[in-house]
Amino acid sequence: MNDKARDKNSQPEMLEGAKSMGAGAATIASTGAAVGIGNVFSSLIHSMARNPSLAKQLFGYAILGFALTEAIASFSPMMAFLILSVFRSKKESFNLKKQAPLSHNKVETTPC
Repeated sequence: MNDKARDKNSQPEMLEGAKSMGAGAATIASTGAAVGIGNVFSSLIHSMARNPSLAKQLFGYAILGFALTEAIASFSPMMAFLILSVFRSKKESFNLKKQAPLSHNKVETTPC
């Protein structure tokens, strides 16, 4: 087997490996979000201990901080699924082209 054939055969496997590594790297943001949420509630506890009369207002700010941090965390699985589903190898694209469109697979129905 020559080098060109070997390179052509290994390209889909390399793309699959790169997709998996990219999806794994995208999920690292979940760790940062967990640290951020911990910091938000840690600051809430410290602030409430210093000034208990502002507890209600501080809790509202803490929930806002939690929501914004969690919104950033929701982007990590979205990016992982985007990476895994959008990038296709030539082999997968070829297999999809070979399949007949759904409009040709019509099922005959009889009226009731």
